[in-house]
Amino acid sequence: MALHCLSASSSCLSISQRLKSLSLSCSGKSLAFSANVAVATLPKAGMSMRAMEKESSRRGSSIVCMAAPKKVDSAAKRARQAEKRRIYNKSKKSEMKTRMKKVLEALDELKKKAQAQADELDPVEKLIAEAYSAIDKAVKSGTLHRNTGARRKSRLARRKKAVEIHHGWYTPSLVSA
Repeated sequence: MALHCLSASSSCLSISQRLKSLSLSCSGKSLAFSANVAVATLPKAGMSMRAMEKESSRRGSSIVCMAAPKKVDSAAKRARQAEKRRIYNKSKKSEMKTRMKKVLEALDELKKKAQAQADELDPVEKLIAEAYSAIDKAVKSGTLHRNTGARRKSRLARRKKAVEIHHGWYTPSLVSA
């Protein structure tokens, strides 16, 4: 069985340079060499073969295939890395959102209380510290942009200040210039 490979003339030259022990005839765009040598040598030379169609010839059946440089699995590796990062980033974002949600719910409850005391703000401040930590970790790992992290921390601080103003625990001072 003979193996015929179709390739561009520049590829013929690169194949013949890589495979000096083979006798290759490069006429136009086609190559011809024996199947057992091609199968044994081309994968080692960094070439991949892909069967395109089967033909019948006078000498028996032959396989028409493309000889092209073997692609490195860099795209597959990048896909695996991207999936790992996606899962890691998703967990960081989920943790941050959960902590922020707990802070906002605690502040809403505190704001709705009619007779709330200032010392009831201490557990909320601990929740805020945990949320700040989660936001800072997300920024540090590159999951969030630093401006996004700053905006979210500011949002929590403004909400806390609104609760303090609502209950009269904090009075903003007017600064005149």
